[in-house]
Amino acid sequence: MKQTIRNKGVAGVGELRQLCVEAGVNLIGCQMTVDLFGFTRDDFIPEVKEYCGAATFLPMAKEADVSLFI
Repeated sequence: MKQTIRNKGVAGVGELRQLCVEAGVNLIGCQMTVDLFGFTRDDFIPEVKEYCGAATFLPMAKEADVSLFI
């Protein structure tokens, strides 16, 4: 995937993440993924200040101008 990103001249995940942080994007972690893989909140960048599941996220996304759920 990284090679394809480079080959296509697209910004990498790290660069896109930094641009989001600089733009004030509200980063929300997926609580189910955290629990499933045994991550802790310390495993994430400090800008991820909120964690929730899809059922909580969907009403938030409905009210947002733009949202991305991965």
